[in-house]
Amino acid sequence: MQMYTNLVASAVSVAGLLASGDWRTIPAEMAAFKDGRARYVLTLAGTAVAWQAAAVGVVRLIARVSSLFANVTATLALPLVPVLAVALFGDRMTGIKVVAMLMAVWGFLSYVYQHYVDGRRAGRTDCRVCAARAGSDEVLPA
Repeated sequence: MQMYTNLVASAVSVAGLLASGDWRTIPAEMAAFKDGRARYVLTLAGTAVAWQAAAVGVVRLIARVSSLFANVTATLALPLVPVLAVALFGDRMTGIKVVAMLMAVWGFLSYVYQHYVDGRRAGRTDCRVCAARAGSDEVLPA
């Protein structure tokens, strides 16, 4: 199912490229690519295949574990991309990248903390839902 949505998104993107006339700039962009035309095409094809593999991997992760865990791994990977871009490709670390990394780390830590709080709450019996599930007649105020 994920492949179909990606196929539709690709078709809409190609239609937009053709409709806007930006497809005329592709040969100049390929010629300006410092590693040559073949590497330009291979880079685009490799990127497309890698994104498809990542999408299928996320769907598999959702099926095997949970959608929440798949979202957490994607959020955890978010700050790694700029770091790897700086380390491997010599990209500049800009303020936007720093803010994006901090927000991603904050989101991940919030998830971990909420998981910790939920675990502590599950251990107590003063929760109305927990008491109702246990079949207890005594329901303490939350």
